[in-house]
Amino acid sequence: MASAGHAQAMSGDLSAALERVVSEAVAPRALEVDQRGEFPRHSIDALARAGFLGLLSAAEVGGQARGPREAALVVERLARDCSSTAMVLCMHYAGTTALERYAPRAVREAVAAGKHLSTLAFSEAGSRSQFWAPVGSAQRGADDTIVLNARKSFVTSATHATAYVWSSRPLAAPGASTIWLVPAKAAGLTVPAKFDGLGLRGNDSAPVSAEGVRVAPADMLGADGAGMQIMLEVILPMFNVMSAAQSVGLMQAATAKTAAHAAGARFAHSDSAIADLPTVRAYLARMRVKTDMVHALLLDTVAALESGREDAALRVLECKAAAGETATEVLDLAMRVCGGAAFRKDLGIERMFRDARAATVMAPTTDALYDFIGRAMCGMEQFG
Repeated sequence: MASAGHAQAMSGDLSAALERVVSEAVAPRALEVDQRGEFPRHSIDALARAGFLGLLSAAEVGGQARGPREAALVVERLARDCSSTAMVLCMHYAGTTALERYAPRAVREAVAAGKHLSTLAFSEAGSRSQFWAPVGSAQRGADDTIVLNARKSFVTSATHATAYVWSSRPLAAPGASTIWLVPAKAAGLTVPAKFDGLGLRGNDSAPVSAEGVRVAPADMLGADGAGMQIMLEVILPMFNVMSAAQSVGLMQAATAKTAAHAAGARFAHSDSAIADLPTVRAYLARMRVKTDMVHALLLDTVAALESGREDAALRVLECKAAAGETATEVLDLAMRVCGGAAFRKDLGIERMFRDARAATVMAPTTDALYDFIGRAMCGMEQFG
């Protein structure tokens, strides 16, 4: 169920390259990635070779110089076939948005060349989904290096990322947080457990602990104490849009698969299709309407960001909340329409049913987003 907006924004060589990667690398391995809980290395390598890791990188460092609209459409397309791959790219785009603005040229060039896989390391065991309030510390060491200590609770691509976009309490300045670029192979970093979860089983999401990890002062991204501002103004818009795009892709795929199943499955005793039942057609219609509504909100959010519209910040909050919650509703309907067949692995509905649930609990959670939206509506301080 590709949209006209998708065709328009992804026309030409970029669209053709993405379809080749999906058909040759992503789709054939999606079921295996889910069943084995394996990181989609083959898919990410194919995306890197085709230039998609450098999609948001500036032309001056060899990147594609695209924006959130194209990135959202890439994630949306990937999610239709492999949501784990889409999530890895979602986090990569969120991380590289910060790197493109604050990292040294050599790092930006590596991203553009597809040699640097980024991710966010914000959520912590101590502050849980309240990512804007890290409890991990940053202290200046005797040798003028910076010493980091923290227990990050969930990091996508934990054992496969090149480096983490990492948050800590400020080094010395006032403020809630500071952001760092931390190499994934830095001494003192450990990943204590492999991810084995309900959905997104290939996204390599795992806790990461830092004990006496040393980085250089130059690894600070932005100013000391400016972490919250960077999170809210630079990273959060990209992450929320990418998360919404992933949910939209899941809904699109589920709606198409459910309609095909309903039209093709038949009752032998009456020689009629499941789709001949008015209740089933009504369920399908609800799935399509809900999917198209969220997709329209997503595209409007991107348009607001591109034009600097006054309501852009509110749209950023709304799109993830709406997409995450609606995806669970649409996949519930898919399970209901497909019945027992939906529980089989080969149809793919139960995998999407599981994957769709992640968006509501990934920070900022849907409940937190509703609170932020309500505060904005009432003229209240966002994090009061």
